[in-house]
Amino acid sequence: MSKDQNGKQGDTSDPLHAFFDQQSDALRTMMEGFAGTGLGKDQPIPAKFDPKDLAAWSASAAQLQSMWLGFLKDKASETAGKMSSGGKAIDPAQFMLITQNFAKHMPKSPMDMAQKAAKDTAEIWQSAFTGLMGAGSSSDADAPALPRKDRRFSDPAWQQHPGFVLLHQSYLMLAEYLSESVKNIDGLDKEKRQQLQFATQSLLDAMSPDNFLMTNPAVLQRTAETKGQNLVRGMQHLITDLKRGQLTHTDPNAFTLGENLAATPGKVVHETPLYQLVQYSPTTNKVLEVPLVIFPPWINRFYILDLTPKKSFIKWAVDQGLTVFVVSWKSADTSMKDVVWDDYIRSQIGAIDHIRERLDVPSVHTIGYCVAGTTLAASLAVMTRRGESDKVKSATYFTAQVDFERSGELKTLIDSGQLDLIDQLSGDGYLDGRFLAATFNSLRSKDLIWNYVVNNYLMGEDYPAFDLLHWNGDVTNLPSKWHGAYLRDLYRDNKLVQPDALEADGTKIDLTQITTPSFIQAGKEDHIAPAESVWRATEHYSGPVQFMLAGSGHIAGVVNPPAAGKYQYWVGNSKAASLADFIESAQEHPGSWWPYWMEWLETQDDARMPAKGKRKPGGRDDSVIEDAPGRYVMTR
Repeated sequence: MSKDQNGKQGDTSDPLHAFFDQQSDALRTMMEGFAGTGLGKDQPIPAKFDPKDLAAWSASAAQLQSMWLGFLKDKASETAGKMSSGGKAIDPAQFMLITQNFAKHMPKSPMDMAQKAAKDTAEIWQSAFTGLMGAGSSSDADAPALPRKDRRFSDPAWQQHPGFVLLHQSYLMLAEYLSESVKNIDGLDKEKRQQLQFATQSLLDAMSPDNFLMTNPAVLQRTAETKGQNLVRGMQHLITDLKRGQLTHTDPNAFTLGENLAATPGKVVHETPLYQLVQYSPTTNKVLEVPLVIFPPWINRFYILDLTPKKSFIKWAVDQGLTVFVVSWKSADTSMKDVVWDDYIRSQIGAIDHIRERLDVPSVHTIGYCVAGTTLAASLAVMTRRGESDKVKSATYFTAQVDFERSGELKTLIDSGQLDLIDQLSGDGYLDGRFLAATFNSLRSKDLIWNYVVNNYLMGEDYPAFDLLHWNGDVTNLPSKWHGAYLRDLYRDNKLVQPDALEADGTKIDLTQITTPSFIQAGKEDHIAPAESVWRATEHYSGPVQFMLAGSGHIAGVVNPPAAGKYQYWVGNSKAASLADFIESAQEHPGSWWPYWMEWLETQDDARMPAKGKRKPGGRDDSVIEDAPGRYVMTR
C-alpha cells in the first residue's frame, strides 16, 4: 500500500484499483463543481445546476462509496486468507499485469520519452479542458472536418465543443507521432522493435481520453442525464469483474451449453482423464465412409465450432453427410500437473484409433484448429515414422502454425521475463485461463479491454447477448508444464521445424516426412496466427498441400457459415515461393470457404454408406457415456 499526495491510501500495484481511484476522484471533482453548473443533455459543457437534483446526486455518490468500500473489505479479507495459507496474492483481475510487467523489460530511453510526451500532452489538454469549462458550447451545425478519424471518438459529443475536439485530435496526433517514432528508431533488431511497438501501443490505448470520466464528453452527458446512476451500474459491473477476475464482454445469462450453444445432438462415446470424445448424430440417410475427427485448441472450449445452430461448423458438417467426432479437452486442474506434449499427442492418436475401431474403418479425416493443429502435425510425424500414416486419410489445419519464425504479435510477449512470470502464475500445476485471456485481450486492448471499460464501467450499459463473446470469455486452464514447454520449444526456439529436434512418446519428429494430403486454411487478418506464419507449413510437408486464404481473422475467418454470405476466400498456387506470390496468383471467391473445403475432402474419398449401426451414437447395443456436449466442456 502507498499514500498519494493527499495522504490517501491506495493499492498502486493493481491497475484496476488505480483506474477506479482516478474515476472516483474525477467524479468527486465534478460533483463539487455542480454547485453552480450542470450538464445538459444536448451540451457537454455545464449549464445550470438544479438544486432539486442534489438528493439524487448524493444518493449516487453514497451508493458508489458503499459498494466500493464493501468490495475492498471483502478483497482485503480474501487476500489475507490467501497469504496466510501460502496462496498466491496475484489476482487475475489485474488485466494489464502481463503488459505492465512486459514494459519493464523494454529499452528505457524510447519508452521514457514516450511516457514523458504522453504525460506532458495530457497535462496540457487537461488544463485546456478546465479553462474551457465556462466557455459555453459550440453549435452542433457545421461540425468541422477533422484531420484524424477514430471510432472511439465517433459520438457527436466529441465535436460539440472545441475543447474536446482539440483534446481527442491532439491525442490521435500524439499516438500517430509516437507510433511512427518507434518504427524509425535505429539500432533495434526486428524482435525488439516489435516488442517496443507493442508496449507503446498498449500505453497509447490506455491513455486515450475516452477512457476517463472527466475527458469523455459522452460519459459526462450520460452521467448528467442519469444523475450518476450510470456510474452506479458501472460500479456493479466492475466489482463483478474484479470478483471473477476477468472482464465481462457479454451477458453471462444469455447462453446455456446444450440448449442454445453447443446444442448439436450427439453422445459422448469415449473419455480419458484428458479428453472426452463426442460423436454427433447423423442428419442424412447416407454418410461418407471416412469419418471426421476435429481437434479443437485445448486453450479454448471446443464449441467455437458449435455455436448457435446457424453458425455451427459441426452442425453444417453433419448436414453434409459427415460422421463427425470432436475432442472436448478437459480444463486443467491439479491432477494434470504432469501433463506434457507427449500426452496431447498420445491423446490425438488414441482418439483416431478409437474411432477406427468403433466404426471399423481403416482411416479418418482430421481437423486441427490453432494449437491443436500444431500438435496434429506432430502426431502425423510420429505416426509416419512408425509406419502408421495410413490411419489418416487427410489433415485440415485451421489457422495452425508449425513454423513460428514469423508468428506475429503474440511472440512479443514471449521472452525470458514473460516466461518467468508465467511460471510464477502457474501454481498448483496449471495456469489459470484468465491470465491467458488477459494476454489475448492485450493484443487488441483498444477493442477488447478499453472499449468495455468505457461501455461497462463508465457508460453503465447492459451487456449484449453475443455467442462469440460468450465463448471468448469461457476460459480454460492449461497444464503448466506443457504450456511452458510449448512457449519455449515452439514459439521461442522454433524446434518443431527442425528435424528430430523434438520427440513425443519416444519417437523423433520430422515434419518433412509427412505425406498425408493437407488442407491449410489461414486468415487474412489473423493477428494470433498470421497468414504469413501459417503459410510456412507449405514448405515443410512432403505430401500434397492445398492452401486457402480466408477473409477476416482467427475466429471469423474460420466460423463463416455459407448462409451468412460474408467475407471471401482466395485459392491460388499452393506451390508458390511465398505468400505474396500465392496472393498474386490467387482468385477471389465471395462468401464462405466451407463448401470449397467439402469439395476438396470428397476428392480424397467420396464413398458413402447408410447411416446406421454405430454411425448413430446411442442406438441399440451401443454403450455411450452421456449426451453431448458432455461434462468436460462444462467444468470450470
